[in-house]
This record gives sequence, structure tokens and C-alpha cells, in this order.
Amino acid sequence: MVVDIRWLGHATVSLTDGATTVLTDPVLTGRVGHLRRRRGPIPLTLLGRPDVVVLSHLHADHTHLPSLALLDPSIPIVVPRGAADGFAALRRFGDRLIELAPGEVAVVGSVSVRAVPADHDGRRWRRGPRTVSALGYVVEGEASTYFAGDTAFDPAIAEWVPRCDVALLPVGGWGPTLGPGHMDPQAAARAAEVVAAAVSVPVHFGTLWPIGLDAVRPQLFLPPGGDFVRRARAAGLAAVELAPGEEYRTV
Repeated sequence: MVVDIRWLGHATVSLTDGATTVLTDPVLTGRVGHLRRRRGPIPLTLLGRPDVVVLSHLHADHTHLPSLALLDPSIPIVVPRGAADGFAALRRFGDRLIELAPGEVAVVGSVSVRAVPADHDGRRWRRGPRTVSALGYVVEGEASTYFAGDTAFDPAIAEWVPRCDVALLPVGGWGPTLGPGHMDPQAAARAAEVVAAAVSVPVHFGTLWPIGLDAVRPQLFLPPGGDFVRRARAAGLAAVELAPGEEYRTV
């Protein structure tokens, strides 16, 4: 059982299980709106051709249209059910979109992609109807990998993910505050425990930061990854911190 995990920064992970590569929430450029990439190479230089993209929710740092436009136009894109209605710009991708609700499964290549709930605002914009829910995904092939997307801690996730070989868990954010719908390192360590992860990798930290705010609460930029690993290991759990662009292979 071998799974290759390459963290490309923020919530973007290239996950290869068997012969199939899954790309999560691709942000492949040097900036997203007012957010600048402060660490790691531009991911496009490290990325081969994924077999499928999964989008956890519609926020611009997870559903980034310029990055999606850089990918091969034949690659399918898994999205939360109703995403194209909640964000009309996604309609340009037409029948490439595969909409899932929690519990539903898409099979791509040698893996299945199962949608699970996430406790996060799934809307594109802060105002408007809550018609689209955020998701996490479980990629199952030779191994089982849980990509949490963006979520607050909810112990009920154990009902959806009772165990996994790898957990990709958000431990921070992209600015000097961390609002509702997110996990800090302590909450992420609890999540690693409830999903019985054989090994966990922290994501969603230490990559993007608002332009002009470099000196504001920098402790929320880089430290969350190492803090999570320390907390997870103190609880008897395996965890590995990667630098953007770095790869981890399970054995």
C-alpha cells in the first residue's frame, strides 16, 4: 500500500493512489486576489497531469478559476452538489463537473471519491442563500485518504470516516484571524484522533497571506503546522509536516 502525497501549499495536494492522481482545491498561481503566496514554488512547475480535481467548497482560495483554467480541459472536476447554481462561473466547465452530496461516490480510474460533510460556509459569497454545502472527500484505492477541505471540528465526522490511512487536515488559514468553520492545531489533532488516521499531514497554513499584512500576527502563518504535529504526536498519533512542494510517501 503506497500513496504519494505532495503538498503544493494551502489546501492544494497532489495525491497519487495506484495509477490515479487526485488534485485537491488547486491554487496554482502566485496570488489569489489580495492574497500573496509567501512560501514555496509556484505549484504548476511541480504538477503533472492529474486524473481528477476535487473542490471542497466555493471560496476563492479553494475554487480558483484561474488555476482551473491552467489544467487540461479534459480533466473531470468533482464539486459539491449545486455548485454550478451557486457559482454560475463554474458552468463554463460543462459536463466535466461531477456533483456529489455527502455519501455519494464518483469512480475515477483506480479510485473512488466519496463525499463527506464539512462544517464550513459553502457559499461563494458571504451574502446569499446557503444552497451549497462544503464537503470533504475520502479517496479510496490501495489506501484510504481523507481530505477534510475546510471545516470546524465535528466529532460526528467519525461516523463518515471511522478510519483512514492518511488524513489531510486544515490547521490554519490565510490571514491574521481564524474565524468560524476552521480548525486550529488543537482541534485538528482531535480530528486526527476521531478519524483514526494512521498518519496525518497538516495543510491550509503557511502559504497565502494578505498583501501588506506581513507583520500582523505572523504566529498564525508558519507555526500551526509544527504545533499540530507536536500535539498529534503527544496523543500517540503519527503526523508529518511538509514544506510546500515537498512529497511524503506512505509505506
